[in-house]
Amino acid sequence: MQPKKSAKYFYMFISPWLLGFFLLTFVPLVYSIYLSLTEYSGLSAPTFVGLQNYKDIFLFDDIFRKSLFNSIVYALLAVPTSLILALVIALLLTKESKISSFFQIIFFFPSIAAGVAVYTVVKFLLKGEGGLLNYILSIFHIKGPNWLTDTKWAMIALVIANLIFCGQQMLIFLAGIKQIPVSYYEAAKIDGANSIQCFFKITFPLIAQVFVFNLIMGIISAFQVFVQPLVMTGGGPFKKTYMYGMYIYDSGFGFGRFGYAAALAWIMYLIILFVSRVVLKLVERLMHFEE
Repeated sequence: MQPKKSAKYFYMFISPWLLGFFLLTFVPLVYSIYLSLTEYSGLSAPTFVGLQNYKDIFLFDDIFRKSLFNSIVYALLAVPTSLILALVIALLLTKESKISSFFQIIFFFPSIAAGVAVYTVVKFLLKGEGGLLNYILSIFHIKGPNWLTDTKWAMIALVIANLIFCGQQMLIFLAGIKQIPVSYYEAAKIDGANSIQCFFKITFPLIAQVFVFNLIMGIISAFQVFVQPLVMTGGGPFKKTYMYGMYIYDSGFGFGRFGYAAALAWIMYLIILFVSRVVLKLVERLMHFEE
C-alpha cells in the first residue's frame, strides 16, 4: 500500500476519536480556562473579571484552605495504605490457581461497580449503632466509635472505605510481579535467601516503576475524591471531611459561581501537577531510575 493511501486510511479511522477529543475534551478545556477568568452564574452571559477569582481564592477564601487541607490529609493517609494493601494482596495471589483467579475477581469487583452503591453499603457497615464493623469489635469487647459522625474518626472511615477499591492497583502489581522470571527466585533460594530478602532484593526493585505508576495515580485520585465523602459523610462533621472536589461542585452547582469553580479546578490541576512531579522526581532519585 502506498504511503499516501496508508496515511489517508489512518486519518479516516482515527477521525471519530479526533472529533470526540476535540469536541468533548479540548474545547471544554479551553473554555474552562476562559470561564475561570469570568464571573458566571449560568443564567446570564459571563462577565470578564481577569484574575479576580484567583485573588479571592488565595487571599480571602477560608473554605478553599480548609478543603485543600482535608484533601492533603486524606491523600497522606489513603494513598500509602491502599498501595501497601494492594501490594500485599498481589503477593498472596501470585500463584496461578482457580482460587487465586476467584479472589482477583472479588478484590477487583468494587473498582468496576457503581461508586455510589458501594459507598452506600460501606456507610451502612460503618454505622455507629448497628454497623457490621462495630459489631465485630463488640465480639472482642471493644466499643466501636461513631465512625462517620465523630470528628476524630470520620477521616479514618473514609480511608478505610478507600481500601475496598485497591483492586485495580492490585491487578497492576500482579501483572508486574508475574513478569519477573522465576529463575531469579530459584537462584536466590539456592544462595540461601528467604522470602523477605527475595522481596526486597528481587521483587520490589523489579516492580519499582509499577509502584511509582500506582503511587502517582493514587495521588491524583486522592486529590480528586468527591463521591466518597459526599455519600458517606456529606463533608461533615463540622467540615472535617469536606474535600476540595466537593467545594468545586458546591461553588458551581450550589452557589451558582461557575467561573469561581473553574478557577478552583485549575488550581487543583496545578497542585496535582506540582505534587506529582515532586513525588516522581523524589522517587526517581531514591530508586536511581535512569532517565
